[in-house]
Amino acid sequence: MKTTMARISPLWLMLLIMPCFFVTYAYKVKLPLRTISGGTHHDAMLQLTAFKVSFAEHNSIASPPSSFSPSPSPSPMPSQDLKKSHEYLVTLYGADPTGNSDSTDALLAAIADAAKGPSKGFLMNGIIDLGGAQINLQGGNYLISKPLHFPMAGVGNLMIHGGTIKASNNFPSNKNLIDLSNFGSTSPSYNYEYITLKDLFLDSNFKGGGISITNSLRINIDNCYITHFITNGILVQSGHETYIRNTFIGQHITAGGDKNERKFSGIGISLQGNDNAITDVVIFSANIGIMITGQANTISGVHCYNKASGFGGTGIYLKLPGLTQTRIVNSYMDYTNIVAEDPVQLHISSSFFLGDAKIVLKSIKGIVNGLNIVDNMFSGSNHGDEIVKLDTSISPFKQIDQVFVARNVVNGMNLKATSAMISLHGNGTSWIADFNKILIFPNLIRNVQYSLSASGNTFPNHALRNVSHNFVVIETSEAVTANVFVKVDQGITS
Repeated sequence: MKTTMARISPLWLMLLIMPCFFVTYAYKVKLPLRTISGGTHHDAMLQLTAFKVSFAEHNSIASPPSSFSPSPSPSPMPSQDLKKSHEYLVTLYGADPTGNSDSTDALLAAIADAAKGPSKGFLMNGIIDLGGAQINLQGGNYLISKPLHFPMAGVGNLMIHGGTIKASNNFPSNKNLIDLSNFGSTSPSYNYEYITLKDLFLDSNFKGGGISITNSLRINIDNCYITHFITNGILVQSGHETYIRNTFIGQHITAGGDKNERKFSGIGISLQGNDNAITDVVIFSANIGIMITGQANTISGVHCYNKASGFGGTGIYLKLPGLTQTRIVNSYMDYTNIVAEDPVQLHISSSFFLGDAKIVLKSIKGIVNGLNIVDNMFSGSNHGDEIVKLDTSISPFKQIDQVFVARNVVNGMNLKATSAMISLHGNGTSWIADFNKILIFPNLIRNVQYSLSASGNTFPNHALRNVSHNFVVIETSEAVTANVFVKVDQGITS
C-alpha cells in the first residue's frame, strides 16, 4: 500500500502543478494533457524535467541583471515613419508650439508631405485619395506669416486638426490663414474633396481672413473658433457641399453689449457656392453674419448677434435675386435682421427673432415668388416694428406669387401676413374692412371670402362691391343689422 501511494503521489502532484505552468508559460512549452495522464510515472518525470529546464532558461532571460553585471544601454527610440502612419506631427518638422517663433515653413512642409503621401486610389476624377492622412497640430499655438495652402490641388481625404494658428504682424491683409485654392489642379472639375478642418482656433490678428475654400467638394469645417478677421471668417467660392458646423465666429471676442459694436466689420461666413450647410454655428461679431450668393443652401441652428441692425448690421443677407432656393430653420436672430433680395423659393421657419429683429424683403426687380415665412416667434419692444418689412427703395414689387406668411407668434411687434380675417358688426347698407395694418403688400388682394348674417326676418341682397388698396367693401340692398366676416389672401394666384 505504501509503495502504491509513493507511485501515485508524484503523479497527482504533477497534475495539480501543471495547469499553473500551462497558464503562465504555455507559449514556451506545450505539453498535451493526455501525454501525462496516459503515460507512465517515468515518462511524466522526464517531461517535467525538460519543462523545468525551459523554465530556468526563461527565468534567466527575464530576470534583471545582477548588481555585478553592467547595465544594458537603452535602445534608441525608432524614428517615426510619417508616411507609413499617415499622421504628420508638425513639431517633428520644426514647428514651434509656443507661438514664439514663425512656424510657417514647418507647417507647409508637413502639408506638402501629407499631400504627397501614400495614395489609396481616387475620389472624384483627378482627386487622389490620401487615405485619411492627418496633420496633427498637437495642441500647439503656431505663428504664421503667410497662408497655409497645399502645394498642389487634386487631393482629398485629409484632416488638419488640434491646435491654434495665428497670423503674425506681417501677414498679408488680403489673404486667409488656411487657403484651399487651385494650385495646378489635375481635376477637371474640383480642386479638393473631403478635406476636414477640425478642432482649430484661428486668429487672423486683424490681418486678413480665416478659411478660404475654392471650387471644392465635400469639405468639413467642424468645431472651430475663428476670430480677429477683417475680411471673412469663412469664404466658400464655387464648388458645393461645404459643411460648417459647431463653430464660433466673431471679429471681436465679445458676448454682446460691446461698446464698439457700431464699428464691427467683415463677414462671418460668405457662401458663394451651392448646396452648402451651416449647422449649429454662432456668429457673435461681424458687420454681416452670413452672406449668401449661391443657391440651395441650408441654415439651421444658427445664432446671429454679430451686429445689431439698429447699428447697421445684418444677420443673414441673401444677395441672389431671382433664384434663392435657401432654407433657414430653427435659428436665432438676436437683434439682427434677415434681408432677402427678390426672393424666389425661400423658406424661413421655426426661428426666433429678438429685439425687433425682422425679415426684410428687398426689391431689386420687383419679384417675390415661392416664399414661406411660417411658424416663427418675434419679440420686440413695442416700437411699432413690423415682423416682415418691404424695402422698395429701388423698385416696387410687381411680380408676386405663391407667398405664404402665416402662423407666426408676435409679441411687441406688428403682425404682418399674406392672409387675414376681419369681423364687422353694425347696422347699415355698407361694410368696409381695412386690411392695411396686417397685409404685407399694398393694394393687393387676390382672393376674398365673406359671409353676412343678418338679424331679424329680413333677407337682404348683398354683394362684394369693391376690392382696392387693401380695402374690401360689401353692400346690402337695404339697411340691416348684421355680422360680416371677411377673409382675404394676397399670395396665391392659382
